[in-house]
Amino acid sequence: MNSMEEIARQLLKSDDYLILGHTIPDGDCIGSLLGLYWGLTDSGKQVTMVLADSAPDRYDYLSGWEMIKKPSELKVIPPHIIFLDCADRERAGEEIAARIDDQACIYNIDHHLQRELYGDYNYVDPGAAATGEIIFALLQAMQVPIRAEIADCLYAAVIMDTGGFLNSNTTSATMRIAASLLDLGADVDRARICLFESKPRLEVMLLGLALKHIEFSDDGRIAWMSLSYEEVKAIGALDFHPEGIINYTRMIVGVEVGLLFRETEPGVIKIGFRTKGKIDVAAIAALYDGGGHRQAAGARQQGDLEDVKQRVINTVKDVMV
Repeated sequence: MNSMEEIARQLLKSDDYLILGHTIPDGDCIGSLLGLYWGLTDSGKQVTMVLADSAPDRYDYLSGWEMIKKPSELKVIPPHIIFLDCADRERAGEEIAARIDDQACIYNIDHHLQRELYGDYNYVDPGAAATGEIIFALLQAMQVPIRAEIADCLYAAVIMDTGGFLNSNTTSATMRIAASLLDLGADVDRARICLFESKPRLEVMLLGLALKHIEFSDDGRIAWMSLSYEEVKAIGALDFHPEGIINYTRMIVGVEVGLLFRETEPGVIKIGFRTKGKIDVAAIAALYDGGGHRQAAGARQQGDLEDVKQRVINTVKDVMV
């Protein structure tokens, strides 16, 4: 691990950066990406942002959203590469990961527990509620003025990864950072409207499909929903990945663990885990080569949707005995 000050010094010393976030990007990934992009750009650096999957339209109010590129648009790989919110390099996507050679200088900035620190420079703080919290501290260490546009980006990162400051990862430090971002010009009304009160019709249709397939364990402590590839394809939502559908499972009285199984392509199942109790779903996800946080985690498996569901649900039942 490097200190925050050392990461700040190195970033200010070099130039020509590529910032990468993870596949199926969420609010923390996107907000952190944009916040650091503007911080480096304001410091006179040349910076490119790349995401393997498109950022959802709800984030188009954030400054710089339209400048995020696809891996195929990147002709030359810059010499300095910053992985944000990625527990490992592969989380950025196979296409871009395959193009990074051993000569690149890698920065690894994250708040997830990692099996190994894969960067030349690493700052990983599992105690941070969001990577956006780390970027806020990093920009301060770099003495970059956090203008309103940057504050909007980091506020979105923090509010989305804390579930609107309701998840147990929310700390007093989180609230102080959020307050600072509001003081610096983050628009709380715009964030609320764009992030929580402007759901696209397609998201509601996906939610309807998922709720149609909701199931419960005999004791009511586990709830799970599933979305098959063909069903999602039929409504034209293959490239649409809303963040909040899984949360409907843990809103139910008596449910301690909620899951969402989504077949993202034939034979490839993305698994979401949520809990509001004492169960550590990150530990369960790790059994399936995934990870995340104690109350919110994810994994990916290959196989038949029904078989994967049964295996994972049996594992959750075993853990909850």
